[in-house]
Amino acid sequence: MTATEPTRPAPVPMHRLHFEKPGPPRPAELPGGAPAWLVSRYEDVRQVLSDPRFGRERLYAADAPALSDVPDLVNDPDLMFNQDGPGHLRLRRTLRRAFTPRAVARWRPWIAAIVDELLDRLESKQRPADVVAEFTLPLPVAVISRLMGLEESAWGRLRYWSEHAFSDGTHEGEQVAAALAEFSAFGADLLAERRRTPGDDLISGLAAAADAEGGVPEAQLVSLVCGLVVGGHDSTMTMLGNALLYLLGERPTAWPRIGADEEAAGRVADRLVHLVPLGDDRGSARHAATDVEVGGVTIPAGAIVLADCGMANRDPEVFPPATLHDLFAPLEAPTLSFGAGPHYCLGAWLARTELQLALHRLAARFPALALAEPMDAVAWRTGTTSRSPRRLAVRW
Repeated sequence: MTATEPTRPAPVPMHRLHFEKPGPPRPAELPGGAPAWLVSRYEDVRQVLSDPRFGRERLYAADAPALSDVPDLVNDPDLMFNQDGPGHLRLRRTLRRAFTPRAVARWRPWIAAIVDELLDRLESKQRPADVVAEFTLPLPVAVISRLMGLEESAWGRLRYWSEHAFSDGTHEGEQVAAALAEFSAFGADLLAERRRTPGDDLISGLAAAADAEGGVPEAQLVSLVCGLVVGGHDSTMTMLGNALLYLLGERPTAWPRIGADEEAAGRVADRLVHLVPLGDDRGSARHAATDVEVGGVTIPAGAIVLADCGMANRDPEVFPPATLHDLFAPLEAPTLSFGAGPHYCLGAWLARTELQLALHRLAARFPALALAEPMDAVAWRTGTTSRSPRRLAVRW
């Protein structure tokens, strides 16, 4: 393993990113310069993400323009997110009961226990303490490891693989390819091991369901395992780190209520997921199989469409400006931060539960929690498509 990219100050915190006002579909470009269409209004984005005429699979055809300069897990054609139609449904069926609200409700007590254990450790640390190292990183890693039956000895490798699986192009292509090959071998070994000696973990259930379903290519199953391992903790870590920076740095008056009211903390979690993106690249790409009218504009067959969920989440026709930044106000419509339609994020309810429990219990245990350094001094985790503080010093 080689060292990760050096940190460098980011232009702005994630909650300060500028979003243009959403409007009708218009011509745009992919990062490499290939033509695309930008869709940004709430109803238009929901249509693109839900309409089966807009798919992911054709984005990886031999004649399609490259979406990334280096290999990464997100653009792996075998990933479930990049499947359409029956193949995609077959893969999702293998996980149909794993992440339902009812299943996550059963996990809630032990997730809360992990939160409390980490808070005990944080309380024992010398101040100022790094809340990323002590809380926002180990919490989602511990949760996904418990679900998938992973040993703590693998945690360091998980972070390494995550940094390369979600590379933003700053890593060398050969380095990323080697990391992903190593990660795929790890996923294949996990599947083989759980088939031999199944347990009550998610991978064992996934292997059994896939074998019962039949017809699931092994490469797609391995990609699914790898996607769950890294995606299951990276997004929550990113959300939680960015949420704490925003709350402690700019909304400290909300902190006491978050600690006093768990239901209110849930509304805050929903609002923060809605407002604070995971990364700077905000467009979710789709391929138009036929001519499709979206928002009064005909998008031609074969076009690549970028659905900007960040702009759509600020559509004043759906989310009134008067309440957009009211952290305790219920969302007026479902957020698009988890997507929509057949590719809606399977782990949405788990992520929301972790964020709610983490914020509520952290605020209840440390009502005087505050940043120990200016916001513009924060070092950022870079080199990946998601971005959050690499270190966040706090005092109490």
